[in-house]
Amino acid sequence: MTKQELALEVIDRLKKEYPDVGCTLDYNEAWKLLVSVRLAAQCTDARVNVVVQDLYKKYPDVNALAQAQPEEIEEIVRPCGLGKSKARDINACMKILRDQYQGKVPDDFDALLKLPGVGRKSANLVMGDVFGKPAIVTDTHCIRLVNRIGLVDQIKEPKKVEMALWKLIPGEEGSDFCHRLVFHGREVCTARTKPYCDRCCLNDICQKNGI
Repeated sequence: MTKQELALEVIDRLKKEYPDVGCTLDYNEAWKLLVSVRLAAQCTDARVNVVVQDLYKKYPDVNALAQAQPEEIEEIVRPCGLGKSKARDINACMKILRDQYQGKVPDDFDALLKLPGVGRKSANLVMGDVFGKPAIVTDTHCIRLVNRIGLVDQIKEPKKVEMALWKLIPGEEGSDFCHRLVFHGREVCTARTKPYCDRCCLNDICQKNGI
C-alpha cells in the first residue's frame, strides 16, 4: 500500500468512526476563534471554553478587546497559562482587525500569519473551520498519529508534517481529517497511556501498531 493509498483508507475509516466532527473550541464568530486558539496554547480546549465566557462578558467585540489594556485581559485569561504574552497578542491582534480589516478576520492565509500570536496551525484552523478552505492543522495529536500510522516517517516539526500531508490528503478533506485525528488521539491512540490498539479502527493498516 502506497502512502497515498494508506491516506485515503485512513480518511475513509475515520469518517465512519467519527462522522460528526468539528473544532472543540466554542465560537460563533471568526474573531472569537482567533482568541480561543491563542489561549489554547499549552492549555486544554475545555478550560479555554470556560475562560472566554468571562472574557466576552467584559469585552463583547473586537473593538472592546482592542481598546482594553493588556493587563486587564491578562487578569481574565491567566487560568489558561502564559497570561501576559497571550493577553498582549490578543490585544494587538484585535487592534489590527479593527484598524486594517474593519473588524473582520481576513480569509487569506498569509494575512492571518501576520497577525500577532497566529502561527500556521492557527491560520489553518481558521481557514478550514471559518472559511471552508483547504487546511491541514498539525497539532500534537495530528503529528503523533500520522507518525504512528505511517503517513510520515519520523517527522516531528509541525510545518514539515503539514507539507508532507498536503501531498497525501485531498484539500477538501484536510480540515475534518485533522479534527478526526484529535478525537481518535484523545479516545484511542492516546499519548499518556499505551494506545488502545485492540479497539482501533486502523489496527490492521497502522504501520507502527502499538508504538
